[in-house]
Amino acid sequence: MIDLKAAIRTIPDYPKPGVMFRDVTTLIGDPRAFRIAIDQMVQPWAGAKIDQVAGTEARGFILGGAVAHQLSVGFVPVRKKGKLPWRTLSEEYELEYGTDTIEIHSDAVREGDRVLLVDDLIATGGTAEASIKLLQRAGATVVGATFIIDLPELGGAKRIEALGVPVSSLVSYEGH
Repeated sequence: MIDLKAAIRTIPDYPKPGVMFRDVTTLIGDPRAFRIAIDQMVQPWAGAKIDQVAGTEARGFILGGAVAHQLSVGFVPVRKKGKLPWRTLSEEYELEYGTDTIEIHSDAVREGDRVLLVDDLIATGGTAEASIKLLQRAGATVVGATFIIDLPELGGAKRIEALGVPVSSLVSYEGH
């Protein structure tokens, strides 16, 4: 069995001093680790009614696409503002310094669709929370959120669970 944590590269002091950046591109580049990670992300949802997988830009596209394929469902890209070519719905959210906006196509989900949110990492949970609110506003029910990495002391998973959305992750970095 592969140790997924060992397949993730840690880059100290990136993007600023004191930050330990967890880089999943090394995991994605390792075919065995990638396969195991996708299988583990899918496993809790095998047999569940899922209509769509939503993935947040950009690593969530890679992971979410693979999860959607395994579940035999469609994929919804959650993009930064101005990147989608059709009518969109948007959600603004707070960053450490300022705000950002994410979007989905207005027809990306149908009323009542059951959606699984996928991304590489949950930290403070701001992007995930905005994605969930956006999908819900579009008529979907977000049945869960799954990540490769959780940074638990930043509180993101608890923030998402407080919305009534179950959270799963494959590895955790205490003290990130």
